[in-house]
Amino acid sequence: MKQIGIGLLGFGTVGAGVVAGLHRNRELLSHRLGVELVVRRIADVDLERDRGVPVDRAILTRDARAVIQDPTVDIVVELIGGTGIARALVSEALQAGKPVVTANKKLLAEYGEELFGLAEQGQVDLAFGASVGGGIPIIRVLREGLIGNQVQRILGILNGTCNYILSRMESEGAAFDVVLRAAQEAGYAETDPALDIDGFDTAHKAVILSSLAYGFHVPLSAVTVEGIRGLSGMDVQYARELGYRIKLLAVIRRDGDEIEVRVHPTLVPMGHMLASVNQVFNAVMVQCDLTGDTLYYGRGAGRDPTASTVIGDLADVAQGLVSRQPRHRRGVPRANQTLRVRPLAEITSRYYVRLMVLDKPGSLGIFTAILGRHGVSISAVTQRAVLQEGGHVPVVVLTHAAREAELHAALAEIQAAGVLGEAPTRLRILD
Repeated sequence: MKQIGIGLLGFGTVGAGVVAGLHRNRELLSHRLGVELVVRRIADVDLERDRGVPVDRAILTRDARAVIQDPTVDIVVELIGGTGIARALVSEALQAGKPVVTANKKLLAEYGEELFGLAEQGQVDLAFGASVGGGIPIIRVLREGLIGNQVQRILGILNGTCNYILSRMESEGAAFDVVLRAAQEAGYAETDPALDIDGFDTAHKAVILSSLAYGFHVPLSAVTVEGIRGLSGMDVQYARELGYRIKLLAVIRRDGDEIEVRVHPTLVPMGHMLASVNQVFNAVMVQCDLTGDTLYYGRGAGRDPTASTVIGDLADVAQGLVSRQPRHRRGVPRANQTLRVRPLAEITSRYYVRLMVLDKPGSLGIFTAILGRHGVSISAVTQRAVLQEGGHVPVVVLTHAAREAELHAALAEIQAAGVLGEAPTRLRILD
């Protein structure tokens, strides 16, 4: 049986999972593919740590370029992460005419246009199914399953760390900092959790999904990014009482010749399917013109789910090598028209606003009048009975659809009026 040589760059958690998966399902894969996937070389800076996977030490090296240059390596798998050496190595492999499989969402979000160009130029594959959603095959769905559809909207819970934190804040009434520490102790959050809790991990994935959906590279700088750092348990509780659950959501939406790409905490109605996605699980809902809504759910990270998707890409690329027909020469399909990324100020949404208002006559009238002057219509106002330090009470306002610019201006004026005990909290509501 013909063998396809695999060269692995990065032998961390996912890399070890890929090797273990290839070994465990070797016969199954060979039977299904008609070729044998064989790990020829593995490069990593740490060759001593036990990964719990039996590996011939003769194939281990600290020289990643030696893996790329090895004539027995047919496919290069990049699992190093980041945009430094990973970018250089992926570029070198593609320029050497070797297809690449990667799970590196940051690399593709920031340099995807460059790297897909190299792949197209060399007529080799650059597969990236594991870059979004771990074990969820959402990349394959957008590239193949929904290729005959016009994508109208994508909603994604794409970061397990944030979803775990928000789920526990709601179920236990715990503070953000307390749950974050618990997530770190459980291994769900990094020691430095900024990439996750500040929303940028989700933003990288949103860039990839929007580029696939609409046929052009969306620059990360055009994406609105707000994370969950410091989110108040008070807002989680109030949202629940109002019939919502707060999720860090990627919202990708087309409206005419414009698209929106944004990441932010969002109030999701309890009856919505995404509201039931809890703990470390991810989900992506895709709305298309022909299929309507479809939902893809599963573990968004972790050794085995991510390794499963990497192995799926390896199988796909290997079959392309055998048939001498690369499957996907363009990572991102070309759009048939130019679309504009809508700036944040022009986005329209319903909003949840919490104001810590001075408990004295006339305070409510001041902020409602200001909202009205800026064209922000109120659908409901609830004043909470709990008096806070400094004589302020929480007032929750739900608005009708309003433009971001108008709401921002109104909240700035309300804050300057001297009736608030702290800056307003503003969260968007999913329609």
